[in-house]
Amino acid sequence: MGLIAIGDIHGCPQSFDALLARIDPSPDDHLLFVGDYIDRGPDSKGVIDRLLDLREDVPCTFLRGNHEAMMIEYLDSGAFSLWRMNGGVSTLQSYLKDEDRSEIKIPDSHAEFVRETKLYHETEDFLFVHAGLKPGLRIEENLDQKDEDVLLWERGHLDASEVAWGKPVVCGHTPRPDPINREKLILIDTGCVYHMKPGMGRLTAVYLPEREFIDVPYSD
Repeated sequence: MGLIAIGDIHGCPQSFDALLARIDPSPDDHLLFVGDYIDRGPDSKGVIDRLLDLREDVPCTFLRGNHEAMMIEYLDSGAFSLWRMNGGVSTLQSYLKDEDRSEIKIPDSHAEFVRETKLYHETEDFLFVHAGLKPGLRIEENLDQKDEDVLLWERGHLDASEVAWGKPVVCGHTPRPDPINREKLILIDTGCVYHMKPGMGRLTAVYLPEREFIDVPYSD
């Protein structure tokens, strides 16, 4: 079975389609998504539609990103201020009904999908999480704290000279022009949705444990 981790898609279904065509996954593979399927890009609804179809054919694990967490807060309580500042408007626009462009309808299957996303996934050799972990704590110490803000928003590990983790952590969340490939840290958010910024604009995946990276440019 091939384990393949996929970075932040952010509402870019055409780029996602292109990456899937490069990967050509089979039922023997396991696709691990590090979150942030929605927001900022042109068609968040289209991305979730594709993910729902994909999991019917290929084993998939879907982690929760901070953007899914904001969507869940909106679905549960109507809170929109933080989500609006972080690209929520583009997501809601993708759910405008074609026959009535004033009505937003989020399908129950989509709401269920974001609510069922996992905060982390651990294997014998890797820990997968959306944002990262506190660098000075061991993995089990990070997880024991049950601090969702760390799992969904943390960035302190990116500038740490060393980390206390016992095995590599694979994450996204912070866009970089190129993947980070350190002994204990693999970061695969290469800013697909930020294609207007110099050096950004690629969607990246990594084959594990080989650490073979593959990417496609943004397309619309």
